[in-house]
Amino acid sequence: MQHKNAEYFKRIIAFIDDYAVNNGSSPSVREISNGVGLSTATVSRYMQKMKANGELDYDGHRSIVTKRQKQTLAETVEIPILGSVSCGVPKFAEENIEEYVRLPVSLFGRGDFFLLRANGDSMIEAGIDYGDLVLIRRQNYADSGDIVVALMDDEATLKRFYPELENQRIRLHPENSEMDDIYVDNCIIQGVAVKVIKDLE
Repeated sequence: MQHKNAEYFKRIIAFIDDYAVNNGSSPSVREISNGVGLSTATVSRYMQKMKANGELDYDGHRSIVTKRQKQTLAETVEIPILGSVSCGVPKFAEENIEEYVRLPVSLFGRGDFFLLRANGDSMIEAGIDYGDLVLIRRQNYADSGDIVVALMDDEATLKRFYPELENQRIRLHPENSEMDDIYVDNCIIQGVAVKVIKDLE
């Protein structure tokens, strides 16, 4: 293909990447054709050339993966949002996946994570406000002082964890000076909070 048509390559790749971001899937050849203003035959020829050059993978209908998409998949990790967790009165833990989001490995690392939406105001002094997304590392243990998702009789809550071995109990501490500690004989640790994702006002 002639050098003067290099712009076509850029337009096709840009359309595929934008379409994938906005729709969560690859476009069809006809959609690319309509989007970039080229015939489907021309788009197909250019895509075959890009495939041969290793610029994209293409195995048929709606299965196009560009270099940029490969890089994004390699540099991000897919994490489920599992609904809300109480930051006040403990609330029943329903593991209904609302959606999946991709987070950059460079900022969040790799591991077995899930996201919960904070519900309540008991952790506001730890910087966790109503509606924030809290990134939880899934594990069944915690160190004293960790902020944990604690499950008690099918009710989950987000609190700071303090085992009191001398009293044979666990103190779940809200980070809100107007609220009292919760004392339980036992609880199941579902994970430890590691990051908070919030909107800035």
